[in-house]
Amino acid sequence: MGAPVYRRVKSLLACNLAFRTAGNHNGIKPWLKPAFISKQRLPLPSQSTVLARSYCQHTAQKGLVFRQMFEPISSTYTYLLADCETREAVLIDPVLEEVERDAKLVKELGLRLLYAANTHCHADHITGTGLLKKVVPGCRSIISKDSGAKADITIQEGDRIEFGRFHLEARATPGHTDGCMTFVLNDHSLAFTGDALLIRGCGRTDFQQGSATRLYKSVHEKIFTLPEWCIVYPAHDYKGMTMSTVDEERRLNPRLTKSMEEFVIIMSNLNLPKPTHIDTAVPANLVCGIQGD
Repeated sequence: MGAPVYRRVKSLLACNLAFRTAGNHNGIKPWLKPAFISKQRLPLPSQSTVLARSYCQHTAQKGLVFRQMFEPISSTYTYLLADCETREAVLIDPVLEEVERDAKLVKELGLRLLYAANTHCHADHITGTGLLKKVVPGCRSIISKDSGAKADITIQEGDRIEFGRFHLEARATPGHTDGCMTFVLNDHSLAFTGDALLIRGCGRTDFQQGSATRLYKSVHEKIFTLPEWCIVYPAHDYKGMTMSTVDEERRLNPRLTKSMEEFVIIMSNLNLPKPTHIDTAVPANLVCGIQGD
């Protein structure tokens, strides 16, 4: 194996999480395979692949702590972001059953958790913000004002969640629910899209004030207008994928590449079952972050 190819493979393996999530379902990018089975010249990877492959190095270089965690029952992703210098941190979409895990990680990394923020009032799990406030002193809960839920801080379009030298910009992306928010990192490199935009999909629109028309407009106007290299991190995935990019979803999302009229028809014919925990999750999440206060 030549030196350039070896360095490329070594770099990939050192950042295997970002590499795997940018790939196909079996986790191996087609352009990498020839390096192991032949002496063929490797074609250059796509821009989105290069970005994903190097992202874990990039975050360290710019002083951002970043972790993606998974709760398997509701297939929910929780995200931890922190400033390496100030140690100030924010947690996005924590799940009640994983509070111990999240609090332990915050402590192990020596972080000061300022905020636990929800992208919306969830229907498939109970948020962990209330319990986090009890076990992590100084943590405050955040949710959209339009969600109708209670929290220490309610936010709206254009507000910022600041932690150290970084901030998350709140972009209102209703349609799945009235109060859906997308949180965008200040350099537009990351977008935490909640249930508004999923990997090759989107949140359902048949309950909790859902509207297919509003969701379509939200995604196209607030998310698809971000740079094509912006990495998309959703609140859920059910097929083993962990991230995407704005460019990928613009081109490959089977629902949101359609016209609005076609999208509305698709969403009205999903015929999905009622979420198993909606009757307990929604009432609990409407008092997001202040249970027992």
